[in-house]
Amino acid sequence: MESPFEIVDSRFRRYALGNVFIEKLHTGMRWAEGPVWFGDGGHLIWSDIPNNRMMRWVEGGGVSVFRSPSNFTNGNTRDRQGRLVSCEHGARRVTRTEYDGSITVLADSHKGRRLNSPNDVVVKSDGSIWFTDPPYGILTDYEGHKSEIEQDGCHVYRIDPESGQVAVAAGDFDKPNGIAFSPDERMLYVADTGASHRDDGPHHIRAFTVSESGILSGGEVFATIEPGLADGFRLDTDGNIWTSAGDGVHCFSPNGDLLGKVRVPEVVSNLAFGGPKRNRLFITATTSLYSVYVGAVGAGRF
Repeated sequence: MESPFEIVDSRFRRYALGNVFIEKLHTGMRWAEGPVWFGDGGHLIWSDIPNNRMMRWVEGGGVSVFRSPSNFTNGNTRDRQGRLVSCEHGARRVTRTEYDGSITVLADSHKGRRLNSPNDVVVKSDGSIWFTDPPYGILTDYEGHKSEIEQDGCHVYRIDPESGQVAVAAGDFDKPNGIAFSPDERMLYVADTGASHRDDGPHHIRAFTVSESGILSGGEVFATIEPGLADGFRLDTDGNIWTSAGDGVHCFSPNGDLLGKVRVPEVVSNLAFGGPKRNRLFITATTSLYSVYVGAVGAGRF
């Protein structure tokens, strides 16, 4: 069987394991997104946005529906207590699923106006929650509910861990999308996928320096994705970014060099590290959920 790895830089050889292959774990979605690994439960949860549901995969136990309807949930992560945090296109909000299954609204507005359609989310070690808010969920009725934009743009927001106040962290994006911290949390990476609706739109990842008080600076282009978009991405413990692209998953070094690719037969939307050793890459790609083992370990607690 042909290797799924394409080595662009020799440094990628340590991550491109021999004798591994892409596994298709499930198919039948309309647009799979937002994978998040629950190591303590041994399962993966992800979104099937147009079908308005969330799915769960268990090793040896197959796939089941986790939540339906899901308010057209897109991106998911876990907070420092292990609770599920989700971005809901349909309700235009960020929520937390409590241990008992009840749902707490973390953010649904800014300055008295409804958010656009929160897309992806990450939680910092201080408990602050950072999310992107492009308009994808309100442009049509396919991934949410067609509605007017109430905000003055598409921004990156920060939810304060103490007060719960929602504030703009970065306001110079076309369509902010994927978001993740470096392992030491000194850098915040945010994708801009404006090329989805404009031929000359951005299709890159930007890198911001994060101050101790949570203020962002910089924001230079870290890497441009070709082909496709950096819809969602994660980092490994070496600081490499593994991001979605049109031809699979692209791996970039901490200084922005393209190291290699994981070829996937469908357009990739997002990914997450999981498995007992966090060395298994779970990939949501259009209609299917795939996985592949790599020589990298995902950053993060879970």
